[in-house]
Amino acid sequence: MKTILKLEDCGILLLSVFLFSQLSFAWWWFLVLFLTPDVGFVGYAFNTKIGAFCYNILHHKGVAVVFYILGTLMAIEFFQLVGVIMLGHAAFDRLLGYGLKYNDSFHHTHLGYIGKPSKRQSEHKR
Repeated sequence: MKTILKLEDCGILLLSVFLFSQLSFAWWWFLVLFLTPDVGFVGYAFNTKIGAFCYNILHHKGVAVVFYILGTLMAIEFFQLVGVIMLGHAAFDRLLGYGLKYNDSFHHTHLGYIGKPSKRQSEHKR
């Protein structure tokens, strides 16, 4: 199943590159903006609940698609750009195993736990 999900996200990442190629922005914009959804990490400076909310909003593929569709319908290329960057970045993160976050810990994602197991995770597995 993991292989199928990774193939799906690889396809979505390629789709985002294709959609970007249909916009009038120079290619270097894709590279410069690709990591901007990670600004959601700032929310973790406050607490895990705010951090997870900020991270998840900026890494949600549905939100990305909404931005892209709104940009297309309203002829606002900037919204399309936001959608394409968010979609590509979210797919790339999923390829690396980073999922949407739960409120309890940065390491607890919808794809499982990431990073070094904490004491709490070890106790949970017993």
